[in-house]
Amino acid sequence: MQFSTYKHLFAIFFSLALHALVFSLASNMQFGFVGKPVKPKAEATVIFLALLPPPQKSTPKPDRPAAPIKAAPAVAPEIQAHQEQALAPRQPASQAAPPAPTAQEWDFAAKYTLKNSKGYRHTWGQQVRSLMGTAVEGPDQGLVRFRLEIAADGTLTKLETLWSTSTVAEQLARKAIENMPPSPPTPTGRPLIFEKTISFSPFASDGTPTYKDDCLPDPPAFRNPFAWDGTSPQVRVESKPAEKLDPQALEECLRQLPQDTIEGESAQDQRLLDQWGYRKTGR
Repeated sequence: MQFSTYKHLFAIFFSLALHALVFSLASNMQFGFVGKPVKPKAEATVIFLALLPPPQKSTPKPDRPAAPIKAAPAVAPEIQAHQEQALAPRQPASQAAPPAPTAQEWDFAAKYTLKNSKGYRHTWGQQVRSLMGTAVEGPDQGLVRFRLEIAADGTLTKLETLWSTSTVAEQLARKAIENMPPSPPTPTGRPLIFEKTISFSPFASDGTPTYKDDCLPDPPAFRNPFAWDGTSPQVRVESKPAEKLDPQALEECLRQLPQDTIEGESAQDQRLLDQWGYRKTGR
């Protein structure tokens, strides 16, 4: 029985040793091969050598003679004077006041009844501008527009400023109106109501009017035929046709028209260019 016990103990010991050996081999295969990093192979370095030829000795070049300095061309006296004038400080532009209307101009204005006494309105504005003095380029220049009423005897009864681009221009215009000499009676013998723009600028003026189209009737004002107030029945309103002037009355009216001047035609052309968006580019 004692021999059998030793036999069993030996078998157990041998089995444990065999399992330990197998476990040891398995551990070396799992962690030994996987855990060790692979060292990269070193790349071979290639060096190229190039043999350069020895430097050649350069022979000095003979010095060239210096080119003669040319004198600056002479500037014409006219060009030199123009250059000096361009470099000089620019003087501000100015425009003297126009002359006051003559007795003949007032006599014509007091008899011209067409277009809401067109001649009277222009002559009145010229009288005001002549008393305002010289207009100089700068912050004091500008425009002022009045709405006024003149009684039948030529007395100013109402003066209202509609807008102004210069306080100085408005003050000068009002002072000139206060110091105006008495105006003649209105052409129609009734009060004359109109609006007038006074230009106090060296680059613009009121301009002489033209009278050649004063006998033609005014074109009808445009009115939207589909305008509706929202309450009354919707009715299309047709525009009124232009008035037809009797040929005999037109001929008599044309005989009364004064002869237009070159200044009036130039002023009319300038007004048309300003009205239709004239630019320096040629539009």
